[in-house]
Amino acid sequence: MARRISRRWSQRVTETSNALDLEPGVFTLDDPREIARSLKRSADASLRRKADPFRSAMSMLVFYINRAGRNLPAARLETLGQAKDELREIYGRPRLRSQATPGKLWRRT
Repeated sequence: MARRISRRWSQRVTETSNALDLEPGVFTLDDPREIARSLKRSADASLRRKADPFRSAMSMLVFYINRAGRNLPAARLETLGQAKDELREIYGRPRLRSQATPGKLWRRT
């Protein structure tokens, strides 16, 4: 008998990622800087990640945005977009995108 594939595979990835042990509720925080700092703590502490800490942290944030983005309100997408900028700042990386509103970048019309 074929094993049924979970419909919530992205939730399972977020919770059991082999790269990072995320702090509970990290993506529900209201402060973008706190989200970025939490991801940094997780990435720096991880001994299982395959990439450098910045890439691991950013990958997890982008993964969450891409998987949940369609169901998130514009204000939440804005907060997560700001968290990406904060993460770049914390790691001393340059901003890659213009001042465009993240909700406009990720929202499908």
